[in-house]
Amino acid sequence: MTEPGWVTDAIWWQVHPLGFVGAEPAAVETVTHRLPRITGWLDHLVALGCNGLALGPVFASSTHGYDTVDHLRIDPRLGDDGDLDALVAAAHERGVRVLLDGVFNHVGRDHPAVSDPARRHWIRWEGDRPGTFEGHDLLVELDHTQDDVVQLVVDVMCHWLERGVDGWRLDAAYAVDPRFWARVLPAVRERFPDVYVVGEVIHGDYAGTVAASGMDSVTQYELWQGVWHGLAEGNLFETAHALQRHDGFLDTFVPWTFVGNHDVTRIVDQVGEALLPHALVLLLTTGGTPAVWSGDEFGWHGIKEHRAGGDDAIRPEFPADPLAVDGGSVFAVHQELIGLRRRHRWVHRARTEQLHLTNEQLVYRTSADGESLVVALNLAAHPVTVPAAGELLAGSAAPRNGGLELPGRGWAVLSI
Repeated sequence: MTEPGWVTDAIWWQVHPLGFVGAEPAAVETVTHRLPRITGWLDHLVALGCNGLALGPVFASSTHGYDTVDHLRIDPRLGDDGDLDALVAAAHERGVRVLLDGVFNHVGRDHPAVSDPARRHWIRWEGDRPGTFEGHDLLVELDHTQDDVVQLVVDVMCHWLERGVDGWRLDAAYAVDPRFWARVLPAVRERFPDVYVVGEVIHGDYAGTVAASGMDSVTQYELWQGVWHGLAEGNLFETAHALQRHDGFLDTFVPWTFVGNHDVTRIVDQVGEALLPHALVLLLTTGGTPAVWSGDEFGWHGIKEHRAGGDDAIRPEFPADPLAVDGGSVFAVHQELIGLRRRHRWVHRARTEQLHLTNEQLVYRTSADGESLVVALNLAAHPVTVPAAGELLAGSAAPRNGGLELPGRGWAVLSI
């Protein structure tokens, strides 16, 4: 495993900056200093229990941020270099690490390399037309076989690491040959050995991708699917299977785990309000480097739609003042479970062992370094007694007939 030691304690709060600050939907030339609005939410991040700020795209782009036109310039809709420097400095003052989103699989059609004969070789061409990413006409793929593209990515990553950021999320890493990252990352780590790198990988051979690329981690979409779908369908066999698969990945790397992000329907809309805590329990009591999608801690709703603008509902504008939002019980359960995770930092590499399983009940032991917790979940609307015992740390349950009685839609975390 190559991940830096500090990642053991990392819990991320993920933000899509352009949406968060209410930026214009398309590029403008006038600089508007909006990044300070994110700085104003750092105390909220810390109060939630997180210590990492995972930023979506901040570089100059044509529209939504993933169509970059200049990797070395902050998007004018967000501000300028000074605004990002101030955000990073304010984060570090609070002990918060900062992760940037590196969109290196493709660029926007307005990127200068698309029309510059001297940089034409940066682009993957299909005849006389630039190759596009997954059919998106405005996203032009880079040619990752080119030495100059390798150097471009090394230079960009190092430029912003020099300015103080702590790590990178590699967007659409699944679409890039891992051998490309294996050329890039050693050159970056030679200068910045403490950098954390996580790749966006949706499906496929997670462990093989990590090994071949040299990334520290990848996004654990398999577990996300097993959590939300298992809860929504009342099929905890699916969730248990996903946990078993997850254990196998932990043998070689620690996955980036989540129950919501900038690309998927909000977790509360996937599982319903009654089972939202169950999703959080699964996220925060299993091995991984967890991330909270901004707004999920308030129970915000948002349905992803597969159309132009279909991400707008899940990437809303946030108010300038965090105190304008009443977090209520959803915020409280996030704090409770993140706090539990902080008090048991060994969970970062924990494995799970299934103790009891039905469609609507799951009891598992999560263990590492000689430490263990027992987690019990009940999806049924009525109380049930499950085979579990221990000191109640979180949730609601009571000893009953040699087991543990969970209320309807109840959950519990126990020390043993």
